[in-house]
Amino acid sequence: MGKDLSKMTLEELWELFPIFLVPHDDQWKDSFNDIEEMLTGLLSEQPVDRISHIGSTSIQGIWAKNIIDVMVEIPQSADMKDIAQIIKENGFTVMSAEVNRISLNKGYTENGFADKVYHIHLRYAGDNDELYFRDYLNEHLDVAKEYEALKLRLWKQYEHNRDAYTDAKTDFISKWTAEARKEYRDRY
Repeated sequence: MGKDLSKMTLEELWELFPIFLVPHDDQWKDSFNDIEEMLTGLLSEQPVDRISHIGSTSIQGIWAKNIIDVMVEIPQSADMKDIAQIIKENGFTVMSAEVNRISLNKGYTENGFADKVYHIHLRYAGDNDELYFRDYLNEHLDVAKEYEALKLRLWKQYEHNRDAYTDAKTDFISKWTAEARKEYRDRY
């Protein structure tokens, strides 16, 4: 049995959970459907506006980390902490909590990644740039392939530094999200 995750340094966590990319897998959609069904059941008594598959696993044909990212949008009137608590009580760990955003995950073990790994992004409705980025890349395959090439370049450089890997993608994501918002206007 490995060291308790809560007692690990950031460097130890990054070593245990490196950046890794794999070819697109059509099973990712099924994994999303499974977690969507579970969350819909868990939150059936809560006001949920939308549950969406986001992140690179939601973009057709590109390499991605084998992690299913899910955005749960709730109305401004909902208590985000209460909803996060329900998710937490069902096997998820709170990774970060801000005033208007809470991130939870499942599938990180003392021995590395589980077979299925999920990141839940709990947000208030409208805080959903990821939906625009996802749709834009799915509808503009040339941009999706540019994103894939960027990710593949950054992978080994930042294999054990998740923050740097994420930061290095920010300008690309911001540029194309802005373009998507112009093209799609108020789609969401």
